[in-house]
Amino acid sequence: MQRSEEERFYMKCRAAYLSVFRSSLVNMTSKDQLCIVLQQAGRNPSQNALDKYWPPGTKKLNFDDFCEILKKERPAEPDQLMRIFKKFDVNCDGYISHEELSRILTSSGEKMSRKEVDEIFSLADVNKDGKLDYAEFCRLLESTAEQCQTAALKKLEADAKLKRQNFGNQLDNSPQSSESQPELPTSETQPRTELETTQRKDSRLSSRPSSARSRRSSLSTAITMGAGSTKSGRLVEPKSLQDWHHTLMRGCFYLEEDGTIVSLQYRLVIPETTSVYLTIWPLNLSPIPEKPSPWMCVDTALYVVTGNETKEDSNLVCFTELRDKERFLWRGELSAGSYLLLPFTTGCRLMKRTRKTSTKTAQLVNRTQSGELELTKEFKAALSDIFEVIDLDGSGLLSLEEYNFFEQRTSGEKCDEDAWAICKENFDTKNNELTRQGFLELNLMEANDREGDPRDLWLTLEAMGYNHSLEMVEGTCPLFLNGIIFFYCEDAKATLQAVHLDSGIKMLNSAVQRSITSKAEARSLKGHENVLIYTYKGESRISSVVANKSNQKMTVHINNEQSKNCVSSRGMSVFAVEVPARTKMVCQHVMALNDQQEWTYNCVETIIPSL
Repeated sequence: MQRSEEERFYMKCRAAYLSVFRSSLVNMTSKDQLCIVLQQAGRNPSQNALDKYWPPGTKKLNFDDFCEILKKERPAEPDQLMRIFKKFDVNCDGYISHEELSRILTSSGEKMSRKEVDEIFSLADVNKDGKLDYAEFCRLLESTAEQCQTAALKKLEADAKLKRQNFGNQLDNSPQSSESQPELPTSETQPRTELETTQRKDSRLSSRPSSARSRRSSLSTAITMGAGSTKSGRLVEPKSLQDWHHTLMRGCFYLEEDGTIVSLQYRLVIPETTSVYLTIWPLNLSPIPEKPSPWMCVDTALYVVTGNETKEDSNLVCFTELRDKERFLWRGELSAGSYLLLPFTTGCRLMKRTRKTSTKTAQLVNRTQSGELELTKEFKAALSDIFEVIDLDGSGLLSLEEYNFFEQRTSGEKCDEDAWAICKENFDTKNNELTRQGFLELNLMEANDREGDPRDLWLTLEAMGYNHSLEMVEGTCPLFLNGIIFFYCEDAKATLQAVHLDSGIKMLNSAVQRSITSKAEARSLKGHENVLIYTYKGESRISSVVANKSNQKMTVHINNEQSKNCVSSRGMSVFAVEVPARTKMVCQHVMALNDQQEWTYNCVETIIPSL
């Protein structure tokens, strides 16, 4: 069977991992182990890279973490080591002495110990003449690395073949069969939604013992979603909505380099029980109506929870489940009290974009005829859009709190009251808040402080999602999505305030998990009654949760290859998730690549047996 590029990558990941550990369920517990596994996969990570992947406080990383790291780490170039050796070959004769090599490796770069150098030399000095034939050494090193990788892949394929012989090949039974693949309606038929769940069966197993059959632990789920299903007919907007008390708040999703999505969190305080109408949607910054901002297709949601933003435990109250075009909404009643609003996006349409490379670097500042610096027209336009994003309440002014969220994002620092007082003295303000003109003046001052050097200005722009052509580019890192939150209360005037810029990943994950498990039916994998799959079908997405109720870790293999017109939040159609004992985990979110066409979610979940 021809493997996809994603599956080949996944096989290489497993081969490298299993060449070091007995199972993909085993965690890496040290930076040294991570380094060894990366080297087994043909990477040559620097110490800086290892420090980034294993920051202080890290206790362990799992197989999924390794796969994500391997995507980011480039393969070692074959001639990279040769070029380095040649720099130190003063005689240009193809040899380096033991003394010279020892001096280099123990005094520069990522320093090695004398013992480590001696060990290398004892292996590489084949003639025992005190000299290193570095060309031969490089060939030997490259050949050994290739042989290790090839051997690991062969062993993995042999193990897989043996398992297929013993227990059948769950991937060979195509979900396109009439039992599990729903017939797709033609363009003339009405859009429909169909849920079909079947336990995978294979008549070839009928003569095998029941114990063998039970280890074929697969579950297939197929859901077909109609084209253009972006209008919700279940929620009617109140006729008197414009008379309700309402609050507007803006925010951002920032896509970090490691794939984490960071956003503002909000504190909502309601003085008395009241009817509520809550909406969220992307903010269009394009001045051309016919050409909306490229992120308008990105899904958004709000999860309302009770709890403290400093604590992990929280209770899910509701979430914006219904959809009307680009808006996601919820209507209901909320009791008096304090709530946290957690913005959410699946990331499906952020991570799947290909990175655009800017062909031309824009100019940020010019010098006038008198020699004074001025901001270019293009830079002013970019700063004006940034102002729109960080003006959270849409007042046209920046308060200290709003400006500090911007500072926290771009510099990691905060502006105190004294510094803010200086800003108000030097730049245009109104009601003690910074105007749009004042924001431009502040950036001009920064350019003057650096005598026109734009490097720090570019750091600010990159943190806000701009490339060097001054474009907000989907798929670059970081990327931000603008959002508008409208909160209507019928009988009470609520307050809504941004309180935290963080991923809030644990609290949000908990809320997302509960929203899925409360709406979806639990189905167990055959032979593993303690491993449950919850599949939730929403207005525009399908989400799944794996619940491991057993007392041991479980690895679940996910195969979406038979899905059509879909994109997964995992960025891959074939992957595995490791679920610790007695834990629930969001497996994936899936959306249509093209909303205007019918799409089919077809997922096979399979337990990977421990080796």
